[in-house]
Amino acid sequence: FHQSSALRHGCPMTRIAVIDFETTGMSPAYGDRLTEVAIAMTERGQVVDQFQSLMNPGRYIPAFITELTGISNAMVRQAPPVAQVMADAARFVAQAPLVAHNASFDRKFWQAELSALGLPNAQPFACTVLLSRRLYPEAPNHKLGTLAGHLRLVREGRAHRALSDVLVTAGLLGRIQADLLERHHLPDAGHAVLCQLQQCSRAALGAWLKRQAGAM
Repeated sequence: FHQSSALRHGCPMTRIAVIDFETTGMSPAYGDRLTEVAIAMTERGQVVDQFQSLMNPGRYIPAFITELTGISNAMVRQAPPVAQVMADAARFVAQAPLVAHNASFDRKFWQAELSALGLPNAQPFACTVLLSRRLYPEAPNHKLGTLAGHLRLVREGRAHRALSDVLVTAGLLGRIQADLLERHHLPDAGHAVLCQLQQCSRAALGAWLKRQAGAM
């Protein structure tokens, strides 16, 4: 992915934290816990810092989850507990807004675990699934691996491991921001704009892009 010159040279965007969790199941409402987190801190389309850790969920990881993620009960046995890792993750993110691929999944774990620690967890989330559906409707589907191939994003490591997935998502975010700036001529592709875009219906998208471009 070739970084946009507009992203490189001072487009007014604050840092955005891209996050990915691996878990024991689908929802904290069912007692599922985290097994791994990775966070890529981005600025102007570039990863400038990163955080990653396995964690001990304090519960059994089902065999089908191990098959999907490669994370086994043996791997997390000596890992730090969820509470310790998530306190560190919250300090790393600080006040940065968040982005995730299928953000509704990651957001519920972020909020549940930080709420249990009594920590603030109200950062807005933007979702690269929703954003890619708006900007790349021609993609075969909007799974992360499919989009990585469709957009020729760099992929290293195993899918469904947090650091590999979060770096691909960060690359996807950078591509989305570059396309908004260069292809659609928006003056800003910061987090607030991304949140507006993901709420825009497909039918209203063209008019919304024109209005944003006209704000230059």
